Amino acid sequence: MNVKGIIYLTGKSTIIKVFGEEPWNAFVPKLAAKDKFFGNIIMSVTPVPLDKFILFLDELVKEFFNNDMMQYVTFGKVAAQFALSEDGMYKSYLLIKDTKQFVETVMPKFWSTYFDEGTVITKFENNVVHLKITGLKFKHRYFEYLIMGYFQKSLKMFGKKNVPKMVRSMSSGDDDVYYQFELKDS
Repeated sequence: MNVKGIIYLTGKSTIIKVFGEEPWNAFVPKLAAKDKFFGNIIMSVTPVPLDKFILFLDELVKEFFNNDMMQYVTFGKVAAQFALSEDGMYKSYLLIKDTKQFVETVMPKFWSTYFDEGTVITKFENNVVHLKITGLKFKHRYFEYLIMGYFQKSLKMFGKKNVPKMVRSMSSGDDDVYYQFELKDS
């Protein structure tokens, strides 16, 4: 499975914005020393193998966030904000106005926009968004948190406050990943 380089670039721009360019420039050589892949130029369309992407995130968390792995949720939210904002490359995804259509048609596109493996199935019923991810060959809880943060933020940017709940997790031994997002009054 590969992740598109846009997520790496989102992390880079966020770290520079929060911590400055100097800490980022000090971080990259240390990352490249752990894996030579990161010595290459990574563009928005560069396929980043999932294991390298997770290494990047793990090292980012160690370096900048005192090894707080719950920052994966924050990374997901930042990625959604970056991509779906007024200046974001995927802002057109927020043009849909019907909640059911947004959930069932647009939200699965988020997954295929960033990843080349796995399937996302979404359903909207009784004011709850059901999101299932199947067909993955890896188990990493923190990656699942990143996805939860992304979808939570995308719903909020769509105008729907929500409370996420992880129902099933591959990293806990389940066959799929299943989240529910209960929508609240906006």
